[in-house]
Amino acid sequence: MADLSQKEWCDQLEQDDDAVILDVRTAEEIEEGFIKGAVAMDIRNTAEFYENAQKLDPSKKYYIYCRSGGRSGQACALFNSLGIKDTYNLVGGILAWNGELIKEHS
Repeated sequence: MADLSQKEWCDQLEQDDDAVILDVRTAEEIEEGFIKGAVAMDIRNTAEFYENAQKLDPSKKYYIYCRSGGRSGQACALFNSLGIKDTYNLVGGILAWNGELIKEHS
């Protein structure tokens, strides 16, 4: 697991062909906007999160964020315990994000 600034996170992500972006916030938080290409995986829904985590490909690299960086740090630690070694936590989470956010309209 590595804690990366937004610049480090984006620079590394751009160079990574095997990257998966995970948004571990709640559905309500995601409605406020998310990073393009992110897959939602609500860490607060513990059973479903753990079940989905076990299905992740350990050969891929996971770029993970939440609201402020705490839950994504927990997700990185859990993934590491499941044998997924390449996890990158966005320090400061979406609150510190200076890039574009996608907002879907229902």
